[in-house]
Amino acid sequence: MTLSRRSLLRAGALGAGALAGGGLLGACGSGSQPAPVPEFTGGDEWRRFAGTTINFISENTAPTAAIAANLQPFTELTGINVRIVNLELSALVQRVALDLASGQSQYHVIYADPYQVLAPYSAGLADLREFIDADGYPPLEGGLEDFIPTQLAATGTFEDPDKVFALPYDCPTMIWQYRQDLFDAHGDRMRDDLGFDVTPGMERTWEEFFQIAQWFNAHVDEVVAGVGTQSKQHDSLMCDFSNVLWSYGGEYFEGGSEIGLRGATDPGRSLLASDEAKEAAAFYQRLVGIAHPGSRSWDWDGVGNAMAQGQIAMCVNWHEFASGNEESLPGQVSYAPLPHGPARSSAHFGGCGIGISGNTGGAERGAAWLFVNWATSPQTQLANLASAAGGGTPTRTSVYELPEVQAAEQRPSELPNMLTGPTMEVAWRDDVIGLRPKIPMWNECDTAVFTELSKMLAGQQQPAATMDGLARRIDQIVARGWQA
Repeated sequence: MTLSRRSLLRAGALGAGALAGGGLLGACGSGSQPAPVPEFTGGDEWRRFAGTTINFISENTAPTAAIAANLQPFTELTGINVRIVNLELSALVQRVALDLASGQSQYHVIYADPYQVLAPYSAGLADLREFIDADGYPPLEGGLEDFIPTQLAATGTFEDPDKVFALPYDCPTMIWQYRQDLFDAHGDRMRDDLGFDVTPGMERTWEEFFQIAQWFNAHVDEVVAGVGTQSKQHDSLMCDFSNVLWSYGGEYFEGGSEIGLRGATDPGRSLLASDEAKEAAAFYQRLVGIAHPGSRSWDWDGVGNAMAQGQIAMCVNWHEFASGNEESLPGQVSYAPLPHGPARSSAHFGGCGIGISGNTGGAERGAAWLFVNWATSPQTQLANLASAAGGGTPTRTSVYELPEVQAAEQRPSELPNMLTGPTMEVAWRDDVIGLRPKIPMWNECDTAVFTELSKMLAGQQQPAATMDGLARRIDQIVARGWQA
């Protein structure tokens, strides 16, 4: 399905070079339909498109690094050649948007970020049920039911739950990462001084998290600061703040978490001017105020490096930094769910799926599906988990049930990301997982959020005024998206 160039240009006008907007959703060009997939005439279903070459465009992610380092098993299985293009996410979004609008298909398999690709461009992606439910293809092992349900909905669907535009490919989620050695060394004194159990976990409150960080600042010389945050004027700031927002009972829109799970073209009114959101902003400002001085220049890599270098005692970061922690500080870093606020504990989910360009036709369309099927299969996810090139963590329940994966949740572990396994079981629960709004115009909303929060952290405006202004700004963005 071709997206019109006019709609693409409208979308590009909406948001800071994001090429994303409401006018694009559902817009279709008048170009010809893609060529049909050649009929299956028998034989090995995996080999039916042997000799075909396909292109996979992806963000620079751990699973893609692992697959790129070991494509031979897929090539031997299928006879299909895969060329991988790795890009920073904003560059990927622009290339995908232009490719979809062209009516052609330079990129056959697409890393479909739910917020910057799936929501604005779902009309240009193939519904994967075309392949899942068809004869002539190898079955999807374990079926859709094997994917963690919240991840399948969040990364693969948009508004219509019966259409699947992508299969869950990666699942980074924010959790509490802390220096176990320092908590062991100082925990008893810290507990006596503070008057509460300091063991990290969702039993702690955000206020207690703050007090623990402050105690490290005052009493421990082994680290520069008790906590580091990813508060750079960047997407990371929105991600970091959102954990606090949701735990305080705040929401971005009236539709709440359902908009993150299913997506929406019309998300309703912004709720960022609520008392809950203002309280969350005030707390976050206080937290950054006692954090490592580098925090306002750090994204997730910055705070991850600070943890690995021993500069901070704890942080909130994506769980897949565990492998790097284990390499830099072997046996010294542990993991726990995030603290709770007045409403709940919330763990920001940042996973993405992979899908197929709707412009892809002929043998390339079928070959693209074979790659999506293989790249998200239990066997490939297990291989990625063990890959020296990266790997990420699985999105399938069956992989977590394997004895070798469960054994890796304890040290010594040959699969260090699995040290987070018990924490992730909690973080992905329906009542804990945090989902940002899956709407066509989210990219511009995201930019507004981290820009205004950055001003707040710089002391240029107060938390209440920041949230009031953000609510008005986001309502304008959403309304403009409808008018485009």
